[in-house]
Amino acid sequence: MSYHTRKKIWKLFLLLGAVVIGSFTLLYTYRLTDQLKEEERKKLELWHEATMQLSKVDASDSSIPLIFKVISQNTTIPVVIVDENGSVILHRNLNVHQRDSAEYLMETLNKMKASTEPIVVDLGNENQYLYYQDSLLIRALSWFPIVQLLVVALFILVAYLGFSSARKAEQDQVWVGMSKETAHQLGTPTSSLLGWVDVLKMRDEDSEIANELEKDVQRLQVITDRFSKIGSKPEMKNQEILPVVNDIVSYLHRRSGSDVEMKVDCPDQEGLSVEINAVLFQWVLENLCKNAIDAIKGKGNITLTIKRKNGHVAIDVKDTGKGMHRNEFKSVFQPGYTTKMRGWGLGLSLAKRIVEGYHNGKLFVKESELGKGTTFRILLPAK
Repeated sequence: MSYHTRKKIWKLFLLLGAVVIGSFTLLYTYRLTDQLKEEERKKLELWHEATMQLSKVDASDSSIPLIFKVISQNTTIPVVIVDENGSVILHRNLNVHQRDSAEYLMETLNKMKASTEPIVVDLGNENQYLYYQDSLLIRALSWFPIVQLLVVALFILVAYLGFSSARKAEQDQVWVGMSKETAHQLGTPTSSLLGWVDVLKMRDEDSEIANELEKDVQRLQVITDRFSKIGSKPEMKNQEILPVVNDIVSYLHRRSGSDVEMKVDCPDQEGLSVEINAVLFQWVLENLCKNAIDAIKGKGNITLTIKRKNGHVAIDVKDTGKGMHRNEFKSVFQPGYTTKMRGWGLGLSLAKRIVEGYHNGKLFVKESELGKGTTFRILLPAK
C-alpha cells in the first residue's frame, strides 16, 4: 500500500470520526432539548393552574405567597392565553412595544400555534388556550451543537493550514538543500570527465565515441546547472518556444529506443514566444516525456503539440500509454506519488513547481483514458 493510499485512508477515517462525533453531539443535544421542552410544558401547566387558583382564593388564604412564587418564577417562557374566540386575555415574557403591539402579538401567537400544541384549560362554562414558545435557553441550546461544530471545524481548518504551511516550508528547504548538494557533488566528476574527453580527442581515438561521450558529459553539466538553480530566482528570457522543445525531444528520441515514436506538432511556426528559463523548462519537458515513455512501456507514440490558446501558449504532451483514473489527475503531482517499482515520484511534482512557481504558468492533466493514453498540458503566458 502506497504512502498516498494510506494518507487517503487516514483522511477518510478522520472524516468518518468527525461525522460520528458530530452526529452524536447533535442527537444528544436534541434529546436533551426535548426533555427540557417537556419540563417547560409541565411548568406552564403549573403556572396556569396557579394563576387560576389566585383568582379563586381568599385574600387571607395562606397559600397566596406560594401561588405568587409559582407565577413569578416564569420569567423566560413566552406565554399567550386566548379565549375560545381567539382574543388575547393575557401574555407574559413578550417584548411587546406600544407601537404595532397588536400586530406583533398576533404574529407571535400565530408562530406559537404553528410550533406547539396549546394547553387547554377547562373553566366549566368555557375553555381557554395557553400557547407558548421555547424559552431563550432552549433556543440557545438547540443552536449549541451547530456552533460547537463550526468552532471545532474552524479550529481544525486553521490548524491544518498552519501545519501544511509549516510542512511545505520544511519540504522546500529540504528540496533546496538536496538540489544544491546534488549540484555540488556532480560538479567535480563532470569537470573531470570533460578533461578525459579532451584527452581522447587529442589521442585521435574513436572520434564518434568521443563526440557522443562529450554530448553526455555536456548533458551532465546541464543537469548540474538545473539543480543549482533550485531555490534561487532563475534568469528569465523571452524566446521562441519551438527550438527549446525540439532540442529536448531530439535528445530524448535518440536515447529512448526505436519503438518510441516522438514528434513535435506546431501549426503556428512563428510568433510563439514565451518568457522562460530554458534550462529549467527543458527539465519540465524531459520529466513529462520520460513519464510518457514509462506509460507506453517503451513502445508507442508521444506527440508534443504547441499552439496559441486565449493569450497563452499551450504545450500538450500526449502519449498512447495505459492512461489513468480521473481521481489520479491531482495525485500524480504530489511528491512521492509513483506507480513504478523504482523512483521517488518527484519528477511531476518538480515539473509543476517549475512551471507554476517560476514561469507563472499552469501544468495539469488535460485528459486521460484507461488503455488509450494521457495528455498533460502546460500553459504559459504568451509574449
